[in-house]
Amino acid sequence: MIKIKLVKSLNGRLKKHIATANSLGLRKIGDSTEQQDNPQTRGKIKQIAYLLTVEQ
Repeated sequence: MIKIKLVKSLNGRLKKHIATANSLGLRKIGDSTEQQDNPQTRGKIKQIAYLLTVEQ
């Protein structure tokens, strides 16, 4: 499992980056979620890494 936390705002970001954050269950600053560690999740994290903190 990977713990993901949104640390920067989604305001003014690309629509596909907002959609990616929403698909991870992150909607506002401070939201966190635990996701399975798989290639699909890693790809989403890589796309919006500048908005997130990730813990193993």
